[in-house]
Amino acid sequence: MRHSAPSLALPNPATPGAPRSDWQTLGKLMPYLWQYRWRVGLALGFLLAAKLANVSVPVLLKHLVDTLDLKPGDPRAMLVVPVGLLLAYAGLRLSTSLFTELRELVFAKVSFGASKQIALEVFSHLHALSLRFHLERQTGGMSRDIERGTRALQSLVSYSLYSIVPTLVEVVLVLTILGWRFDMGYVWITLSALAVYITFTVTVTEWRSRFRREMNEADSKAHSRAIDALLNYETVKYFNNEAFEAGRYDEGLEAYRRAQVKSQTTLSLLNTGQQLIIALSLVAMLWRATQGVVDGRMTLGDFVMVNAFMIQLYIPLNFLGVLYREVKQSLTDLDKMFGLLEREREVADAPGAPELVVRQGVVRFENVSFAYDPARPILHGISFEIPAGKTVAVVGASGAGKSTLARLLYRFYDVSGGRITIDGQDIRAVQQTSLRRAIGIVPQDTVLFNDTVGYNIGYGRTGASLTEIEDAARAAHIHDFIASTPKGYATMVGERGLKLSGGEKQRVAIARTLLKNPPVLIFDEATSALDSANERAIQAELKSAAQGKTALVIAHRLSTVADAHQIVVLADGRVAERGAHADLLAAGGRYAEMWRLQQSADETGEGT
Repeated sequence: MRHSAPSLALPNPATPGAPRSDWQTLGKLMPYLWQYRWRVGLALGFLLAAKLANVSVPVLLKHLVDTLDLKPGDPRAMLVVPVGLLLAYAGLRLSTSLFTELRELVFAKVSFGASKQIALEVFSHLHALSLRFHLERQTGGMSRDIERGTRALQSLVSYSLYSIVPTLVEVVLVLTILGWRFDMGYVWITLSALAVYITFTVTVTEWRSRFRREMNEADSKAHSRAIDALLNYETVKYFNNEAFEAGRYDEGLEAYRRAQVKSQTTLSLLNTGQQLIIALSLVAMLWRATQGVVDGRMTLGDFVMVNAFMIQLYIPLNFLGVLYREVKQSLTDLDKMFGLLEREREVADAPGAPELVVRQGVVRFENVSFAYDPARPILHGISFEIPAGKTVAVVGASGAGKSTLARLLYRFYDVSGGRITIDGQDIRAVQQTSLRRAIGIVPQDTVLFNDTVGYNIGYGRTGASLTEIEDAARAAHIHDFIASTPKGYATMVGERGLKLSGGEKQRVAIARTLLKNPPVLIFDEATSALDSANERAIQAELKSAAQGKTALVIAHRLSTVADAHQIVVLADGRVAERGAHADLLAAGGRYAEMWRLQQSADETGEGT
């Protein structure tokens, strides 16, 4: 019976989709802010109070100047009234600062909390994405996207609440006072200047945004090259390519520099145009106020009030272009991070999928077919069973599809035909977390965290005690080595475990898997990278680890699997032979030929 599976004709996970509009990006952000809605409301209240206090300052200055303009010799005017106004002035200034600080204090939890939640969701989502995505991604560029996106959220919220919204509130208040107290001419001058200013700013910023995008792309590319070269430090040294890598990094930095120069040149053009518009509008406002004083329609205090309003209004407007540019860039960076969140999982749990229940641990591959690329199939109708508590080995030439079987069993990919079952349960129908909890793997290339030996062994079962970690290390025959080091289990292993030898890393991997203690084990060419002495030593530990467990052993060297319950020989993605070691030798087929060639190579190697 054949079982259908999801099609593999999927979009390239490394290719981003079309960027969404700014309003769509803001829409994606709103749910994260909505949970803090009462804080946002309180912060807006403090914002309004701060702006009311700020706008009251020029009005108070008007009364102060008009008071000082009274006839001399009036002691009440010179002592009582000005002192009261001065105290009120100080109170308003203090209120402005106090309400502003309260707004920032209340809103801090919103911006920091939302950015933390999004960053955590992106981090978790990236771990949920398929192996295909992680094989195609560039770590340096992606980490830069996450870093910029998290920072962009804080910047966007801060700019909106601390600069743009306050400026708009102040503009409305000032225009209301000017139109009510004097005449609409001041309102029309201000609105006309705002319209020209905003139109100019938006037009030029949209034009120069491509230079900012080029700058970010060049920055990510240069960063990716640097990270890649540092991660492959030994390879760079092996081929004496330090100068070559420095040259590649320099190319990236030079592209970044050119983009920076373009961005700065267009920024200077933008700033100059903005200053010209502000200067012309200020001249028009002050000319009208001066005429009002000369004509007797306005007092000297009115002139001071208009001037103070203009200063208060146009200083924040002077930064509107910068704010708009930063907001646009923040939205772009945020969109990239949301794009990572929207990457679809190639391998996802079925709705309502139950947990895997392992009773005996019987693993079956039933007519399994698979292709990484639909145009190039890897496996063709593979069928075999691993009985409970037994070891089945899969051997074959490089590229035959051996390691693909391990990836399919771990469900890093879904089969394109047939099915894989554990105790009769299709692994596509159960929760991935429960499936992977039931399987342990010792890979060919063990990659360790840049932490202690104890941490890396304990990673097999987080929360395990030091005694349990030591017991696992003893079973993997690495405890004595760890104990002999000056720091013991607190010894740092270096990035990717580079401070340990190949044999030591493999023993750590075995200890980690033993600590996990799963019912199903996979040994994916676990000794192929080791020398003969280490291979023989670790092979004994692998056999001990597999005792009583269902084990799939993927191997290139046939001597390591001679005592397996059954050996499956793959050739060109198909089962060529199967049987016990002795039976396959007696059959004189492909396995016997591989055995003869490897024995001959071993004898030649021992004789040289």
